[in-house]
Amino acid sequence: MIEIFIFQLHIIAVVYIFVKNWQNRTLRDAFLGLGVFLLVFSIGWALTGSLSYAIYPDAWKTPYFNHDTLSLVLLSIFESFFFYHFFFKDKIDEQNLKVTGNERI
Repeated sequence: MIEIFIFQLHIIAVVYIFVKNWQNRTLRDAFLGLGVFLLVFSIGWALTGSLSYAIYPDAWKTPYFNHDTLSLVLLSIFESFFFYHFFFKDKIDEQNLKVTGNERI
């Protein structure tokens, strides 16, 4: 159940990244952003999957939280920091510039 929610958040992030890069830059940049997202997701899920099998005991498995759920939660924590700096920080910096009126040096 938790996996479905995390996958839906990833789908929303993919759409946001694609549309943001397409509107602000070019279609090529949108596909490059999509490729970066998919690479980080697939490689990160493989790494956190191995880690979750190493640290999560089989006795704690439930239908709602298992090894895959733990690996997706760990991946989402890592991705939130990475994608904040990679995709979302520009928007926050622009809003701060508009509010304060300061120019970038």
